[in-house]
Amino acid sequence: MTRIAVTPVPVGSLLAGEERLPITVHVIEHPEGRILVDTGMTSLHEAVADMEPILDPLDAQGFDVSSVAAVVNTHLHFDHCGGNHLFAGTPIHVQRRELEDARTLDPYTIREWVDAPGVTYVPVDGESELLPGVRLVSAPGHTRGSQIVVVDAEGGPIVIAGDTAVWFGELDDPATEGQRLIRSLEPSEVWLAHSDEPWRPR
Repeated sequence: MTRIAVTPVPVGSLLAGEERLPITVHVIEHPEGRILVDTGMTSLHEAVADMEPILDPLDAQGFDVSSVAAVVNTHLHFDHCGGNHLFAGTPIHVQRRELEDARTLDPYTIREWVDAPGVTYVPVDGESELLPGVRLVSAPGHTRGSQIVVVDAEGGPIVIAGDTAVWFGELDDPATEGQRLIRSLEPSEVWLAHSDEPWRPR
């Protein structure tokens, strides 16, 4: 089995109610290329000022954006695509439904961050193999076009879930199509966008 590593990278935090949640992106180190899942935010915007974002974007951390062969957006809410502009010219894989919704529905996201200059999307319909051992899978629930990334690993699949589940409890007791899909994969661990640690089955 190809050895693939998943590393979380904190890029900021947001206020959700009275709780401050981390914003985390995930780097997949694959023998055929480095994949970045979601891009966080790089700037503040009045539309989300009430969430009091604190930002530590990838480019400010010294992260080599040129080392990324492909980007995946689990969905296109502002805190997942706000760094897409850093990867102009790099293919960004997103579900076709998600891209259509982000471009046409209001209020949905910060549209100028979705279609920042030079950003190039690769629309995905359903399931797609990105690299050997790395699949993109449609997982509706948080949004109609949400997707997860499934990484084949020796101890069982590793899932990068974006916001398909925001809290561990949503995987303990799955309620949406996407959450039930994740549990059906019998993953060894699931990385969420707003947690520093992975969810693991009990």
